[in-house]
Amino acid sequence: MDDVRLLEAAGLLAKSLTPGDLDHTLGRITAAAVEVLPQVDYASITVKHQDGRVETEAPTDQLLLPLDMAQYELREGPCYDAATDGQHIISPDLAVDQRFPKYAAIAVAAGIRAQAGLRLFDAPKSQGALNLYSTTVGAFDDLASIGPLFSHQSAVAIAYAHQVGNLTESLQTRGLIGQAVGILMERYNLNHQRAFAFLARLSQTRNIKLRKLADELVTEANATSRTK
Repeated sequence: MDDVRLLEAAGLLAKSLTPGDLDHTLGRITAAAVEVLPQVDYASITVKHQDGRVETEAPTDQLLLPLDMAQYELREGPCYDAATDGQHIISPDLAVDQRFPKYAAIAVAAGIRAQAGLRLFDAPKSQGALNLYSTTVGAFDDLASIGPLFSHQSAVAIAYAHQVGNLTESLQTRGLIGQAVGILMERYNLNHQRAFAFLARLSQTRNIKLRKLADELVTEANATSRTK
């Protein structure tokens, strides 16, 4: 890919990966892969969790679900290897690729002739890879130049989405604990400091997280108010 086309693709990618939550971001990444990367007909994301589970996220077409599942079950294929081994895998012609003898037959029968897996992220509890599918033999010749750029910008977008998710969860937790403290203040005629201390001690005594305890108190209070 020449410099002009590379810059054009980078610009399109930057416009496509709009900020948002994690689900939105993963969906935009796979959609952008089809829009921006040459000869990509379909895309999905494979996420390998800490407990060993492997799942597909944000497929651009439902026909990818059985293909991804076949790779997980067989433990072979570009997307499985990229998600588990931490490397970029390119297969321009699946029909003759000796690395994936069992999976290749399934993919070719479904009309997929070339495939690539690009490692996207390594998080403490999960790893992810972008899966690219093409119906054209010999696809992904330009992937060596634009693939790393796409992976980098996608990883940045995913990191941002995680930050948004963590902030949202933090704000929700803070609000929930505030409600629980208010309930205790009213119930036992305590000031804010004593009510929070009481909630913290109860959390330690029951060996339960503060957020979960607060949720129980708020749920109980709401149920009681509805029955009155």
